Amino acid sequence: MTPATTPARFLDPELLARIGSLELLARAVVEGFMSGLHRSPFTGFSTEFTEYRQYNAGDDLRYLDWRLLGRTDRYFIKKYRADTNTQCHLLVDTSASMNYAHASSITKLQYAQYLAASLAYLLNRQQDSVGLVAFAEKVHTHVPARNRTGHMRTIFGNLSLLEASGETHLAESLHQLAEILTRRGIVVIMSDFYDQPERLQEAFQHLRFKGHDLVAFQVLDQNELDFKFDDPVLLLEDAETQEQMPVLPDVVMGGYRERMRRHVEDMRRCAAANNVDFEMLTTKQPLDFALFSFLSRRAGK
Repeated sequence: MTPATTPARFLDPELLARIGSLELLARAVVEGFMSGLHRSPFTGFSTEFTEYRQYNAGDDLRYLDWRLLGRTDRYFIKKYRADTNTQCHLLVDTSASMNYAHASSITKLQYAQYLAASLAYLLNRQQDSVGLVAFAEKVHTHVPARNRTGHMRTIFGNLSLLEASGETHLAESLHQLAEILTRRGIVVIMSDFYDQPERLQEAFQHLRFKGHDLVAFQVLDQNELDFKFDDPVLLLEDAETQEQMPVLPDVVMGGYRERMRRHVEDMRRCAAANNVDFEMLTTKQPLDFALFSFLSRRAGK
């Protein structure tokens, strides 16, 4: 099942980069996505709106879909799922490797910020509590999950201030977070996941032991998968250690692609073994793909 397309496509990350406000960006993404979703035959997500049913005498007219009445001359009521007051923490990796951009005009961190802002808006829209955590070598930003007036401005404000720097200590940060979060909820991790799957498995298990449901979005630039460079000799620099290495792209391309493929597959297997919902995204993918993945996986929980 693929997400419904919207007449006005506000979900392309490179177009979204022109919007200066994360709050406006998130609203455009979510409202556009939900508008398309409501037109599709796929219903039953655990979001505010679930499906239509025919109007029966005595139904509250506030829930009558007047637009649908105008188009079809038929009476339908919008059905809503009761609020569950779920607590969700959005985790954003801000290590230096997240500053990479080659095949896209936006960095991996920017994409993660757009995705986190959109998820925050979506969750708040369905009356869930939303928190934010940012980390690199350790957790450096923590906004506790809340659902009250003004809280979303705090989330968007902290998101907009994030900058990529430092080394990746993903597993350690997840262990740290497992001790910080005292109430069970959903933990959504947005990272390039440049860590050893064996180390991450222990961190996943720690969070799962604490009772959290985990969602992992691996955010990559397309060129990290393709390794397409025109230069005959390339000077590669590690974004986190600044170590440099000259390479011949044509010589190392095959081996690099295979190692990267294995890494993504190892991550996928590690996530599956620990009941973590995993999705690999590139910074060129429209955000509705990520939102649809999140909602469809949540629907069965």
